[in-house]
Amino acid sequence: MTRVVSIYLPDLPTDRIRRADSTIPPEQAIAVIAKSGSKRWVSAVDTAAKKAGVHVGMQAAKAQALFRGLTMIDADPAADAAALERITCWALTQYSPIVAVDGLDGIVMDTEGADHLQGGEEPMLARIANQFRAKGLTARVAIADTWGGANACARATSRDTVIIPRGETVRAVEKLPISLLRLPQKIVNDLRTLGFKTIGELANTPRAPLALRFGPEIGRRLDQTFGRTPEPIDPIRTDELIEVTRSFAEPIGAAETINKYVGRLVIQLVAELQKRGLGVRRTDLVVEKVDGTRQAIRAGTAKPARDVAWLTKLFKDRTEKIEPGFGIEKMTLVAVMAEPLGEAQKSSSLVEDEVVDVTPLIDIFGNRGARVYRVAPVASDVPERSVKRVAAASDPLEATWVTRWKRPVRLLARPEQVDVMALMPDHPPVWVMWRGKRRKVKAADGPERIFGEWWERNSEMAAVRDYFVVEDDAGERLWIYRSGDGVDTETGSHKWFVHGVFA
Repeated sequence: MTRVVSIYLPDLPTDRIRRADSTIPPEQAIAVIAKSGSKRWVSAVDTAAKKAGVHVGMQAAKAQALFRGLTMIDADPAADAAALERITCWALTQYSPIVAVDGLDGIVMDTEGADHLQGGEEPMLARIANQFRAKGLTARVAIADTWGGANACARATSRDTVIIPRGETVRAVEKLPISLLRLPQKIVNDLRTLGFKTIGELANTPRAPLALRFGPEIGRRLDQTFGRTPEPIDPIRTDELIEVTRSFAEPIGAAETINKYVGRLVIQLVAELQKRGLGVRRTDLVVEKVDGTRQAIRAGTAKPARDVAWLTKLFKDRTEKIEPGFGIEKMTLVAVMAEPLGEAQKSSSLVEDEVVDVTPLIDIFGNRGARVYRVAPVASDVPERSVKRVAAASDPLEATWVTRWKRPVRLLARPEQVDVMALMPDHPPVWVMWRGKRRKVKAADGPERIFGEWWERNSEMAAVRDYFVVEDDAGERLWIYRSGDGVDTETGSHKWFVHGVFA
């Protein structure tokens, strides 16, 4: 069943201005001013301006008089549209094969078959919201069974994310205002004059009188929102994207036929990539069906690739998920992410060193939804900050871990507080109570003192941790620490924690 994500960008004009001019302080209020002839009014405001009482539609002179510190910038719809298109193209490479611009302030995408790559719907939506926030963009993200349902819910909420369960779209939108039905503003105003307020009231009214007065648009939007009529999403495409297409005079549907044409499309795509000296990192197969709906499959590789056999295998492993319905009339293969790739030079030596390439294994796991990565060292004495995740096939890093002191094989996600008996300030615990089990300490080594990083956080100016390696009577070795130096309370709470487990 199709699932649609709508990303609403309510502050796109002001967010674009802030991203373009980094000298504007975060607390500075901004209002975007539109004009027509001699009339000037507020067309967009940021959060700070809203708190001051400035709102969309207010006359520019009144807004300036209301808030003297207001920064007023002329509206630039063309720049806003270009920014939205760039953001949409970026979203295409990150989240789903079917992504499109949604009006003047949003993005819509079909995530069927792509949410498993993000860990499920809830982690996917949280990741989208967090990534947009990290880019300085305010976003409201909603997922529902239909484009209209997701669009309305994203614009009706003040929360970052909204998940409408499968089959609950009608219930979710029936109490929302009719302005969220994506109708022309004149029709919305006329419906309000007639007393209509919510989508549910409009849906429960006989269609014939509405169609006679307003035409078929109301019925069409209601059916699209409730899922009675399909609403295909036309994916965004740019001149930079490399794509190859195959149309069929007679619709196809057999698995063998689909795989055959997938192989042919891969050959064509690789030929285009080779002409430009590129390798593909992310490729989308989009099939268009006779009923106007689309279905897509995404395949990614850890490194740039243009090996025909391997790319064909990645798609053939997943083509059984394609539901042809009444038949497929068009197939498109798109390289949504490509990187430079030179020709491989073969060794001239008589005996070549055997190199084990695990990239194919990484690709298989990655396309099944598993998150494959490597850990790399970071220059930090604080254990939880001394490691980071990097791409599984990334180039080796020059940095190395400092090995003056023993480090556990397993570092806990968060240190776990424990009860101990120890003579402070320098003696290890006599026993440790961890996870409901009291462990008598048979041997211990330490302390190793680690100081806080005052340049990272002011609260760590005087922070200290004393680490010990302790072995219990069962032979299990733990990495524990005391917060503080055991004397001065300003250095820490003097509580004990387990931070890691040795092999």
